[in-house]
Amino acid sequence: MKEIRLQGRGGQGVVKASQLVVEAAVAEGLYGQAIPFFGVERKGSPVFGYLRLSHEPIRRRMQVYEPDILLIFDDSLLTMAETFDGLKEGGTIILNTAKKKEDLALPPQAGSVWLVDGTAISEDILGRNMPNTAMLGAFAKATGLVDKNTLLDKIEHAFGLKNREAASRAYDSAAEYK
Repeated sequence: MKEIRLQGRGGQGVVKASQLVVEAAVAEGLYGQAIPFFGVERKGSPVFGYLRLSHEPIRRRMQVYEPDILLIFDDSLLTMAETFDGLKEGGTIILNTAKKKEDLALPPQAGSVWLVDGTAISEDILGRNMPNTAMLGAFAKATGLVDKNTLLDKIEHAFGLKNREAASRAYDSAAEYK
């Protein structure tokens, strides 16, 4: 089982992104679970989403405390102490940023670090900062947990062709830094 924590700000589509990953995983025969978490429900406040993907039925029904993967929608969250809480040794970080890896304060337990400028992609294609679908494209590339085309189909069905394009562009531009 892979446990994933999505972190972003209200209005960035974190909750819907977690639901779309589960839809794609289930369509491929996996088991999936999405658990949204809302603190202060207002635009700009920190928002979390939790995912579990597995080949076996998932019995846990709680938030993810020790994620294998962090999907971070906003690099301003890197200054918050709890952003990297519980990340497993060798865990994967997928980060929306225009910065270079050496300019980021990343934890020592991070194994694989993937960077993509989901904000620029979403602003270019959608005309606004809505990085959720772009981040899903990067997620598909970085993890291989869901098939790119299955996920793109789910995105298109939920949000339309432009969001599919944003996810596809992010898939192509996401880069791993070790």
